[in-house]
Amino acid sequence: MRANPNTDVESVLDAFRAGDPVCVHDFADREGETDIIYPASAVTPAAVSQMRNDAGGLVCVAVGHQVAEAFDLPFLAEALDHPAIDDNPAYDDRSSFSLPVNHHETFTGITDVDRARTITELGNAAAAVKRDPDAYTAEDFASEFHTPGHVHLLRGAADGLRDRTGHTEFALALAEATGTPPAAVVCEMLDDETGAALTPADAKSYADRQEIPYVEGETLLDALI
Repeated sequence: MRANPNTDVESVLDAFRAGDPVCVHDFADREGETDIIYPASAVTPAAVSQMRNDAGGLVCVAVGHQVAEAFDLPFLAEALDHPAIDDNPAYDDRSSFSLPVNHHETFTGITDVDRARTITELGNAAAAVKRDPDAYTAEDFASEFHTPGHVHLLRGAADGLRDRTGHTEFALALAEATGTPPAAVVCEMLDDETGAALTPADAKSYADRQEIPYVEGETLLDALI
């Protein structure tokens, strides 16, 4: 990452490195959404509660391309054979969805405690791949996780933000820039009154109240590639 004096980016990187949440708005002409993003290995039951109560979107874990290859993760649309498959979202060429999983040592998988366990163990598995790409295999993944489950995995683009400028890639770029494992949680922020995505202004106000760093995708993109 090249040096960047932007204090928004600096504060985002510092928070993410410390295991704290950050808020990233992508682009008005893309999803137009702000996501709360955490390093997966730092997620606690309280963090899951915050995301489902304060954000309200889908709690997903983005993993880097190398990790997805080690786990042998398919894109969900390619793994399913059903006439309803149509991976052509309005905001991009494709979605990033892969398998929804639970850790084997969870019960239903949906509670804050269960989801936090699945998420942190995904972070640990991604860290193992980062240390040695050949030391963790699809069989190892299957020994720890099963599908269907309640934590949706997202496959990051092979060339990161150069390939795709989604929250999946922003989250993984933050992980790379901070030296943390290539696994990060993303959750869209929704508006309780309108049912739509929370506006950038309201997301920024929330972030300010909660003392969470907020950054625009364009600013982050300029800093990280």
